[in-house]
Amino acid sequence: MLEKEINQQPEIIKQLIEREEKNVVQLADTLRGQFDYVVIAARGTSDNAARYAKYIFGAHNQLSVALATPSLFTLYDRPPSLKRALVMGISQSGQSPDIVSVIKEGRQNGRPTIAITNDASSHLAQAAEYVMPLHAGPEKAVAATKTYTSSLASLALFSAALAEDSSRLDQLKQLPGVLQETLDGLQPVMGRVERYRYMTDCAVIGRGYNFATAFEIALKVKELTQVVAEPYSSADFLHGPIAMVRTGFPVMVIAPSGAVFEDMRDLVLKVNKLGAEILMISDNQDLLDMAEIAFPLPPKLPEWLTPIPSVLPGQLMSMTLARVKGLDPDSPKGLKKVTETW
Repeated sequence: MLEKEINQQPEIIKQLIEREEKNVVQLADTLRGQFDYVVIAARGTSDNAARYAKYIFGAHNQLSVALATPSLFTLYDRPPSLKRALVMGISQSGQSPDIVSVIKEGRQNGRPTIAITNDASSHLAQAAEYVMPLHAGPEKAVAATKTYTSSLASLALFSAALAEDSSRLDQLKQLPGVLQETLDGLQPVMGRVERYRYMTDCAVIGRGYNFATAFEIALKVKELTQVVAEPYSSADFLHGPIAMVRTGFPVMVIAPSGAVFEDMRDLVLKVNKLGAEILMISDNQDLLDMAEIAFPLPPKLPEWLTPIPSVLPGQLMSMTLARVKGLDPDSPKGLKKVTETW
């Protein structure tokens, strides 16, 4: 199931853009000027999509983004002010009561509310004023893959529409082909993942738009392989965690071309000198040549879109490593597909 869903992602993103572009442009026209910042409620994989939103809305729409603290709305019953906010909920199932509670509070306060979900009939969708469906089809594997990338694509589509940026909309439409090219380029590499069957811990590092990617890949590694994978920005990693790097310590780095590339390159040089084993996700051949395992990305992709193809190596690696370890990547122990929290 998981492998099939990973490979569905190029077609799902294509269908999402085709089916939702007009709707999202209309929604952006309706909401433009009605809010000053964005509050997003999410959990798990959807929370990592919200991290991407912080960068894309900040860089391209000059909007500050706050991640909601759902327990303030539920357990404490002390919700903060949502004055002048756009309130968004991101959830593949749309069922978690704490996420729904944030949307309900926003709507009760007269704020515009948007649900991004794969279930357009879910509690979250019913609670929100507007819905952006993911059109990802049933996601049967417990670990979310296609709903994560379609959530990123939905956020990217809304950002471009809100900015009335036709050039970015055109760039977004090239994404399905980029995703397929990425998947095709990764297949020859996966046989080398067996090297890490006895790995117990690792670090996953990204920055900027791909800070979210580091969190999502680390989550997939933990969910599927039972390895302790810790996500960091390259800046935070230098403020202490780099001390844990020792000879042979696995460090996975997400470093596509863009504004943070030189910063990421400097970090790679540092951990390489400390003896780390580097697993590299990049479109830069010099960095790929420094890696124990190189996960190539297609070149010349705009940085704001790189988190969508950049997560694919982490998805495939986690699935492959789970199989090598004799684990079930479709149904990891202790997890279920829909998790409800309050």
